[in-house]
Amino acid sequence: MTIIVSLVFVIATWAIAGTPDTAFLRFFSAAVFIATACVNIWDRFVWRFGWLQKLSAVPRDVSGTWETQLKSQWVDPVTGHGIPEKVVYLVIRQTSTSASVTLFSDESRSRSSLARVVKEGDAWVLHYVYTNEPGQDVRHRSQIHHGSGVLELAGNPVQRVAGSYWTDRNSKGSLRLTRRSKKLADDYQGARELFDEDSVS
Repeated sequence: MTIIVSLVFVIATWAIAGTPDTAFLRFFSAAVFIATACVNIWDRFVWRFGWLQKLSAVPRDVSGTWETQLKSQWVDPVTGHGIPEKVVYLVIRQTSTSASVTLFSDESRSRSSLARVVKEGDAWVLHYVYTNEPGQDVRHRSQIHHGSGVLELAGNPVQRVAGSYWTDRNSKGSLRLTRRSKKLADDYQGARELFDEDSVS
C-alpha cells in the first residue's frame, strides 16, 4: 500500500509540475526502516515487559523451559494398568506473533509444526500441533506419531499453565507446568540440569 501511495504522489507531481518530485523518497525509506526496526524490537523484546504483560491485549509471555507433570490416560490392553505420572520438560520459544513448543522426555522428543498463543474470551491459550520422535531404543513399542495440545495460561503475568494433549494413536493425557526457567534447554539432560540451578523462577 505504501508503494502505491508513493507512486501516486510521484505521478501527481509529474502531471502538475511537469517533472516528478522524488525528493520525499529519501525520507520515506528512512521512515520505513525506523518503522520496521520498531516493529521488530516490539515483537522480540518490548512486549515481554512486566507492566505491558498486565494489559489485556498483549499476548502472555510463557517462554522458557518448564518442568512439567505429564499424566497419560493410556491403559495397557494386556495388563489393564495405566502408566504413572512422569516429569517431562516443555521448552517454549516465543515472540509476540509466533511460538514453538518442544517437549523432552527420557524416551522421546516432540517438536511443534504449528503453535500460537491466542485469546479466547477472557483467557489466553497456547495451541500447538506436534510430531513426536521416540528414541531408537524404544521404537519397537513406541512409534513416531502426531498430536496436538492446548494449554491455558493463568495469571497476569503468567503464573500457572495446564492443559491436555491427544495423539493419532488414540491416546490422550494432561500436562501441568510447574516450575519455570527463563533459559531455553536444547535437550532432556540440559533441561534437567536447569532445575538444579538457583536461576529457576
